[in-house]
Amino acid sequence: MKKISDKKNIIFLDKIDIKDLSKVGGKNASLGEMIKNLNDKNIKVPHGFAVTVDAFDEFIKENQLKEKIEAAMAKVDVSDIVSLRKTGSEVRKLISNGRFPISVEKEILKSYYALSEFYGQEATDIAVRSSATAEDLPEASFAGQQSSYLNIRGGEMLLTAIRSCFASLFTDRAISYRSSRNFDHFSVKLSVCVQKMVRSDLGTSGVAFSLDTESGFEDVILISGTYGLGELVVGGEILTDEFLVFKPGLNKGHRSIIEKKMGRKNYKMVYGSKPFEAVRKVRVDQAHQSKFCLDDEQILRLAKWVNEIEKHYTAVHNRWCPMDVEWAIDGLTNELFIVQARPETVHSLQHEEVLKEYKIESGTLAESHILEGVAVGDKIGVGKARRIFTLDGRDGSSDETEFQEGEVLVAEMTDPDWEPLMKKASAIITEKGGRTCHAAIVARELGVPAVVGVLDAGNQLENGQMVSVSCAEGSIGKVYNGKIDFKVLETSYTEFPSVKTPILMNIGSPDLAFQYSKVPNNGVGLARQEFIINNHIKAHPLALLNHKKLNDKDLTERISRLIVGYDSEQDFYINKLAQGVGKIAAAFYPKMVVARLSDFKSNEYYNLLGGNHFEPDEENPMIGWRGASRYYSKEFREVFEWECTALVKAREEFGLDNIAIMVPFCRTPEELSKVLDIMAKNGLERGKNGLEIFLMAELPSNILLANRFATMVDGFSIGSNDLTQLALGLDRDSVLVAHLYDERNEAVKMLIKMLLSTAKAHGKKVGICGQGPSDFPDFSKFLVEEGIDYVSVNPDSVFKTLKVIATSETT
Repeated sequence: MKKISDKKNIIFLDKIDIKDLSKVGGKNASLGEMIKNLNDKNIKVPHGFAVTVDAFDEFIKENQLKEKIEAAMAKVDVSDIVSLRKTGSEVRKLISNGRFPISVEKEILKSYYALSEFYGQEATDIAVRSSATAEDLPEASFAGQQSSYLNIRGGEMLLTAIRSCFASLFTDRAISYRSSRNFDHFSVKLSVCVQKMVRSDLGTSGVAFSLDTESGFEDVILISGTYGLGELVVGGEILTDEFLVFKPGLNKGHRSIIEKKMGRKNYKMVYGSKPFEAVRKVRVDQAHQSKFCLDDEQILRLAKWVNEIEKHYTAVHNRWCPMDVEWAIDGLTNELFIVQARPETVHSLQHEEVLKEYKIESGTLAESHILEGVAVGDKIGVGKARRIFTLDGRDGSSDETEFQEGEVLVAEMTDPDWEPLMKKASAIITEKGGRTCHAAIVARELGVPAVVGVLDAGNQLENGQMVSVSCAEGSIGKVYNGKIDFKVLETSYTEFPSVKTPILMNIGSPDLAFQYSKVPNNGVGLARQEFIINNHIKAHPLALLNHKKLNDKDLTERISRLIVGYDSEQDFYINKLAQGVGKIAAAFYPKMVVARLSDFKSNEYYNLLGGNHFEPDEENPMIGWRGASRYYSKEFREVFEWECTALVKAREEFGLDNIAIMVPFCRTPEELSKVLDIMAKNGLERGKNGLEIFLMAELPSNILLANRFATMVDGFSIGSNDLTQLALGLDRDSVLVAHLYDERNEAVKMLIKMLLSTAKAHGKKVGICGQGPSDFPDFSKFLVEEGIDYVSVNPDSVFKTLKVIATSETT
């Protein structure tokens, strides 16, 4: 680049670092910091320059605005929407109509044309972004409050964009945000970033976080992406593709993409095609909508960069500093660029050591469940719905001034001007958006439950209608009609007693695994694959394999929609199952996670998509074709091999070698031998890469023949539900004999004692995964006295079980 001497009004980004924040604002300081210090990591940041706060001050002074703005701020009532809007508009108009001092204008234009020359253009395309001095601080984000302008070309457009950025220091949300945090309005200054555009209008763009944005889980990188320029991501007008990458695996060189979710990328933002049209929104063709916007290589490269950025800022701030990163891929060159990075300020500042659980008590949820979307947070909010269509009140249907404290805000989508309303809401529902849209970002910061991407919510909900908004049931947020009963349970982790007997957890939902991993635990004693197959795969594996032979057009169409984004039905099944198990294993890494092989019964498999074509009508499915007997059967073996491949992928490709495997409902040692042989042929050989294999001890034969089983496995996990059923000869699904069902029965306890004795003689571990130890203190006492190696319970029973076992160990 032709040398331009940096003056007090202009500094090029390669001359800036984090220490210059007071001169160039958070965004510019961060960009300069990366350009200066991460070049050796091959992290690319587009070049540009900062219009400093000195230029802003000179602009304010030139136009004699300070006294006028201070007078306006002195009379604003931020709790009054009308007052806030009127004052903000008045101040922004004053600034937008101002003029630059001649010397400042010359410096800006000279720098812009030098940047253009550097890129070999007469007037290059640039992004013009606000960079406030209080923005992107580790303790306060201030994100999204000021304006950005894309595809700006030429000196006149640049000067107009900079004035508009200056004016955006006084958006309604920015005024409200500063007031709520006791920032003086003139203690926050504005710099502007002028940066070369990345042609992501021809490629892809998005955001990435170096943690999970919902739970705050530290060991993953969350990437959201879409086609075109990134403004539609934050604006919430599309649902992005989402990818999760497991950091510890990535650090060891593994391809640790533990989750991929297809979004709804029906529109993208591109460069404008008309005079003075900077950008425009266009439709995405169906072929691209049906593909992930990033391939695996791009996902991994971006994740590595985000990981390095987090490491750098952690060292700079001398504390863990998770990052919120904006990225773009140039469609002309296919090069990846980082265009912004800021510290994440929601989870990184939370140090609560409290287990807080929202528990729904109502028994009529299915009847009152009316809408659903993407859950933001893990809380529940209840209130009267209030639909807000615009913030100008001119549509006649609703006026934001009517919005009352504690109501549920219902909107198509939100932008920074909506923040004062969002602070009042008990919950938020938007028709558009995903986990990284504006509504989601602000809802997290405010601690308000939100369900975004709820199609047609504005038409489905009436003003004044009482609704309950639940984000406490996993990644799917649900809206219920009326007020549902729920309670909030709070338990300090300091109250969790210390015990000698390890306590593990039974986990079904991958979506809740990160949240549950915060609870004091020793790992996962039972990861249920059935939940993953039922909720994430949804189709019977044999239907995936054979649907084209069935002449069932509807089934084929539904499966075709289900597997969008994957190369084949087999690829879909293997990857979805690997990702589900992998997400649970990542949440608890490096602690052991025991993944039980699929154990649907025939009536349960029947209910999966296409299951009616493949499942027999059994009199008693509870003791029928389930568990091991399926795996080696000629009818099921091929799809069981898919399951084995999925577990190999999770262990070896993702780097989750903490996964152990449990074989359920295995009647004889001969059956187990057949299953282990198939597993070994498909990469799951006991002992290979530390693989441990457990047998679920749930049949009397498992205990009576424990001497033989013990030589084939690394341990046993007692399935007390089925063991009680089969020891007592009753159907646990039958209400007629339910009064006899009790795992404390002497026959059941005798079987458990026999197993513990035999297993210990062989040096094998024995655990139990069931509710019995939580429900019955005397049963826990019995297990502890007999020397159980570990107890695995549902997450909501951990605290209760710990207390029971602590008492058992001391008596």
